[in-house]
Amino acid sequence: MPEHYVSFWNVENLFDVRHAPDRSEKLQRAIGRELTGWTRAVLDRKISQLARVVRSMNDARGPDLLGVCEIENRRVLELLAGALSSLGRNYRIVHHDMSDRRGIDVAFIYDVDILQVETKDGKPLCFSHYIQKRVATRDLFQVNFLTAQGNRLFVIGNHWPARLGGQYSSEPYRMMAGETLAYFHQRIREIHDDTHVAVLAMGDFNDEPLNRSLQEYAQAERVRSKVTRARSAKFLNVMWPLMGVGQGTHYYDNEPGMLDQFLASRGLVTGRNGIEVDVDSVEIVRHPDMVSSGTYPAPIRFGRGASMNRDGYSDHFPIALRLHE
Repeated sequence: MPEHYVSFWNVENLFDVRHAPDRSEKLQRAIGRELTGWTRAVLDRKISQLARVVRSMNDARGPDLLGVCEIENRRVLELLAGALSSLGRNYRIVHHDMSDRRGIDVAFIYDVDILQVETKDGKPLCFSHYIQKRVATRDLFQVNFLTAQGNRLFVIGNHWPARLGGQYSSEPYRMMAGETLAYFHQRIREIHDDTHVAVLAMGDFNDEPLNRSLQEYAQAERVRSKVTRARSAKFLNVMWPLMGVGQGTHYYDNEPGMLDQFLASRGLVTGRNGIEVDVDSVEIVRHPDMVSSGTYPAPIRFGRGASMNRDGYSDHFPIALRLHE
């Protein structure tokens, strides 16, 4: 039975060099101050640090599918994929240039020997939608994959609006993102006329499993039977078992937060369409070198500007799980 290792990581502001030729003047103005001291040597070091963790995943075989967010453009994604070449994988990337004010995107790196992007009329089946605040925020990014066994897997990458300005004042925008994700999920079922489609949503939701944006709007449940018996499109939030043991993917004021999550559709929970999620395999990837040695086991940030730490990685831990065919 084939087994697929899937991971997601908010890689924390993986920007191109300060005066990247393809960056618009508007974007350069928006992020210019953030890029002070961000040279090619710094970018190369950041890529090296990220790749070190990614190569260690899946018993040092690397992931079959890696979702990432907070990348600026396709070029830095290609640099990261290239830094994984020692794994001997046949990695490809799928990326959409999004509308976020700071130019940070959601994207995927995948092993083409295991997954291929489905096409129609020669075009990849990828879809995106952004949430509109006063300016556009990060998109939801859907990619339709086909496995080597011929099964269809719908993957939706998420990076929801941040809690800037306060958790509750910003919450309505994450509710909008949750509603949009629920709509994507429902439309996939309708288009394919199948209530057991295999849909895996992943990302940095900037809310926790217990928040309204996930439970009420994205329709992400904690109880398996509520997903398998529901007539409507619901997800199983597979991160709930980790909530009760004080783990987190991100730390704020020394408090762990489960902001990075996997949501599995009924089809993935039941395995009716050939792919089944292993709910017991979900993990927060804590590479030993990226965990703070202080009282609280927070991730060691790479940061930027005056707070840059070239021995750091990201302000989020990666998450991972396994799928079975």
